[in-house]
Amino acid sequence: MKKKKTGFAVALFLLAIHTMVIGCNKAATAKVVAMDTTATIITPTPTPIKDTSKTYLALGDSYTIGQSVDSSQRFPAQTVAWLSAYSTIKVKPIEYIATTGWTTSDLQAAIQSKNPQGPYDIVSLLIGVNDQYRGYDTSGYITRFTQLLQKSIQLAGGKPNHVFVVSIPDYSVTPFASGSNKAQISQQIDWFNAINKRIAFQYNCPYIYITDLTRQGATDGTLIAPDGLHPSGKEYEKWSELLGAVIKATY
Repeated sequence: MKKKKTGFAVALFLLAIHTMVIGCNKAATAKVVAMDTTATIITPTPTPIKDTSKTYLALGDSYTIGQSVDSSQRFPAQTVAWLSAYSTIKVKPIEYIATTGWTTSDLQAAIQSKNPQGPYDIVSLLIGVNDQYRGYDTSGYITRFTQLLQKSIQLAGGKPNHVFVVSIPDYSVTPFASGSNKAQISQQIDWFNAINKRIAFQYNCPYIYITDLTRQGATDGTLIAPDGLHPSGKEYEKWSELLGAVIKATY
C-alpha cells in the first residue's frame, strides 16, 4: 500500500508538472502572437488650406495707375489696404491695365492686346477724362464705354455687381487748368459722368461717385499731386474708403 501511494503521489506530481508546462507554453504562445500582431498606423492626409484671396483687375488711365504718386498710394492699392484693415477680405496682387493719357479707345486696344484671363473677383473701371480733354463727342463715348463695361462684366465672370465704375475727377480745379475755361471743363466732366453713371446703372454695376471730392482741391492743395494735375495720395485715400466700403458690402 505504501508503494502504491508513493506511486500515485509521483503520478500526481508529474501530472501537475505537465499541466504547468502546458500552461506556460500557452502563455508563451499568447505572448508571441501578441508580439507578432503589428498595428497599422494611418497618418491622416492634411486638408489643404483653400486660398480665398480675391483677384482684382484695375482698368483705366492715369487716375488708376496713380500718375505722380507712389504705387502704394494708387486708389486700387489703397482700397486693398483698406479692405485688409476693415474687413476679412484679402486681395491678391492687383493686375493693372492703365496708362496715362489713355482714352476709351486706347483702353479697348490694350485689353485686346493683353488679353487678361478672368474671372476676376473685383474689376474697377475709371475712363473718360482723356476723351473729354481731346474733345471727343459724347456719342462715341457712349458706345465705347458701354463696350468696355460689357467686357468688364465678362472679365468679372458675368457678375455685374463685381464691376465697380468710378466717376471721372474734375481737373478744372488744378493748377494745370489755370489758363483754361474751368467752367466748361467742369460742365463737360459732368456730361461724361452722367453717361457712365447711366450705363453703370443700366447694367446694375455699383457706381462710386468721387467727382465732388476732387473739387475740394480748389481750396485744399494737399489733394493735388506735385505735378499740379493729378490727385495726391491723400485724395486717392478718400476714394479708397468709398470703394472699399462698397466692395465689403458686396462680399
